[in-house]
Amino acid sequence: MNLGPLEIGLIILAVLLLFGYKKLPDASRSLGRSLRIFKGEMKGMKDDDKAAEVRAKAPASTSAPLRGEIVDPAPGDLTAQLRAEQLEAEAQAAEARAAALRARAAQASGSADPAR
Repeated sequence: MNLGPLEIGLIILAVLLLFGYKKLPDASRSLGRSLRIFKGEMKGMKDDDKAAEVRAKAPASTSAPLRGEIVDPAPGDLTAQLRAEQLEAEAQAAEARAAALRARAAQASGSADPAR
């Protein structure tokens, strides 16, 4: 089924006569939106399939949490004291973030035990 230039011209002429030249831009815009929505939905379905595969895989194993101790600086060293306080604050913030992430992971997996 080969379409020559004459057949293509006749098809274009028939479309112009059916819809009129004023409605063609709107029709092509609607077709473009529909195709864009369809393409987005197909991509979303593929992403959902990939997410289901990731959830089906075995969870990653983690090591035991690391524990450290903060050494008190020399009494006269103000810079070291400030640095130690800063490190302690950072450690507390990191522990809080880790606890929040553990709770979120436990909630996502449906576990009632967040320490698991």
